[in-house]
Amino acid sequence: PRRSARGRGRAGAGRGGAGRRRRGPPSSPEPERERSRPPAPPRAAPHRPWPREALRGHEAAGEVAEEARRAPARTAARTAPPQRGPPGGAPGAGGGRRAAVGAASPRGPPPAAAAAAIPVGAVPVGAVPGGDRAALSPEPPPPPPPRCCCRCPPAAPAPPERLLSAVLERLPAGGGHGRGCRADSLLDDIVLTHSLFLPTELFLQQLHQHFVLAGDGPPQRWEEGSGLRRKRAVLAVLLHFLETYKGLLQEEESAGKVIKELYLLIMKDASLYHELEDEILKLHQLVETVELKVPDEAPPPSKQVKPLFRHFRRIDACLQTRVAFRGSDEIFCRVYMPDHSYVTIRSRLSASVQDILASVTEKLQYSEEQSARDDALILVTVASSGEKAVLQPSEECVFTTLGINSHLFACTRDTFESLVPLPEEIQVVPGDSEIHRVEPEDIANHLTAFHWELFRCIHELEFVDYVFHGERGRRETANLELLLQRCSEVQHWVGTELLLCESLGRRAHLLKKLIKIAAICKQNQDMLSFYAIVIGLNNAAISRLRLTWEKLPGKFKNLFRKFENLTDPCRNHKTYREVLAKMKPPLIPFIPLILKDLTFLHEGSKTLLDGLVNVEKLHCIAEKVRTIRKYRSRPLCLELEPSPSQLQTKAYVRQLQVIDNQNLLFELSYKLEPGGQ
Repeated sequence: PRRSARGRGRAGAGRGGAGRRRRGPPSSPEPERERSRPPAPPRAAPHRPWPREALRGHEAAGEVAEEARRAPARTAARTAPPQRGPPGGAPGAGGGRRAAVGAASPRGPPPAAAAAAIPVGAVPVGAVPGGDRAALSPEPPPPPPPRCCCRCPPAAPAPPERLLSAVLERLPAGGGHGRGCRADSLLDDIVLTHSLFLPTELFLQQLHQHFVLAGDGPPQRWEEGSGLRRKRAVLAVLLHFLETYKGLLQEEESAGKVIKELYLLIMKDASLYHELEDEILKLHQLVETVELKVPDEAPPPSKQVKPLFRHFRRIDACLQTRVAFRGSDEIFCRVYMPDHSYVTIRSRLSASVQDILASVTEKLQYSEEQSARDDALILVTVASSGEKAVLQPSEECVFTTLGINSHLFACTRDTFESLVPLPEEIQVVPGDSEIHRVEPEDIANHLTAFHWELFRCIHELEFVDYVFHGERGRRETANLELLLQRCSEVQHWVGTELLLCESLGRRAHLLKKLIKIAAICKQNQDMLSFYAIVIGLNNAAISRLRLTWEKLPGKFKNLFRKFENLTDPCRNHKTYREVLAKMKPPLIPFIPLILKDLTFLHEGSKTLLDGLVNVEKLHCIAEKVRTIRKYRSRPLCLELEPSPSQLQTKAYVRQLQVIDNQNLLFELSYKLEPGGQ
């Protein structure tokens, strides 16, 4: 204490010019005479030396402030003894009843603000031994969250069947919300995550009942008000629901019927409530957008068959702009036999294994007697590594869950053990590919453009369904699964291109080009391609090529080390998250990390606690989904020339030829550098 008092006296003398060192006992040092510097006029009187009675009183005030920090502010005001502060009444001095109570009162400034308000040259409270150190603790408590602009009450846990009523109660009567309104946030949370605790059909049925009750009479659980206010609240929820779901409602037949019934009820009330004209007009436009045709006689339009990634490898198909897949879309697919012959079937994307086998049986003219016996056909997935898995008849959407070079085989149980991968998947022909003739900027730009198309096709609710397996099932996660498949494809593409390059010099030059492609993808804010390339270069079959890495220039070695630090998963990918937070949309994030965060939220807390919905969990999930919405809030602008060479590069990037068999990659690696470590 004596040393700190001397240091402060020396600092006060240097700033105020009137300080003189004054020594006292260690237990009760006296502060020096200093001249305060108030932040604004009027000019404050200079501080005077404090008497010993004031210092003893200040120690008592510090003890009271410590108790007041744990007790309500009114208790602190009632129990604190009256104290005399230094003349002048400067709040920065901290000696007095007002300073002690204000540090603990919620109406007073927070501790950090109080510390910042101390004038230069004044003696802070913490400088006096026994003073109010609690008011200026090094780790002050966080400030309370800002109040809602509409002063809506915070959401409380409620039973699943009661949560929709809580949302309707919090919607303002005028239908308008300010920025940061809790009612808006709660509405968006429930619409995005209601499938975790309530099926979509039941959710819409409750909304339908609330609209009917609003016309018959106010329910007891609602506050008194006109039927117009309640119907407007129901209409606001329905509009937000339709804006969020859009094309997904085409796959919800039962939910579509409820929406049609509610839509007809609202149209009947359009003539009664002229105030709802704007909302009803917007509703009519949304219904047309999602193709919920009210007349049942209208025939469904014929749908065009859409190609997946590696089906037939058609150049005209891969050059087209990618569009979102839905469960009812039809695709062409090859199903192979044990002798590697195949049949081409046309099937829905959401078709079950039983439906696929029925189409194959029809193509092969398989008799019903054979299907009824033990030699009935089964559907098997065979990977390029030889791994086999039998699919259950009830499984759906098997096309988008296949591996990169996996194929569907139809066989009997007797011929299951004889299945082997297709021969063209294990034949390797070394030579120069398209990547050696194209500039890295062109490849990186086409990678970003293609991945942006795939990212835009993913509906934000697919992230929730993929992790939580909601009532919509896997058929609504097809676009997300295709992008994850593409991420794995780019990783194996990096290793395939390097290991098929036999010349050491050309291989080192290709390694340099791949690092440059990763740098350009990062500059384009395509973190998915950036991550995939870095992970591909860290493959064990690539990292062991010692001679290749030694020929890499030092500049690119240092650059790749920075890339490795950026993709380092330590401290929950802290470096990557900091870089991503500084980016502005449009950007493509690393999708597997988002799924990891959602999985952590799902497994770390329960959705229902004692029969009540965990509203905080729903809010955290919805916040993660809203970040995806923010990433796509602006369009991507890349200048790509429509020249023949650019079209050839575009076709190469969108139809990558890769080897996904890790054992085969190791064999190629040891052939290139047998002694590499």
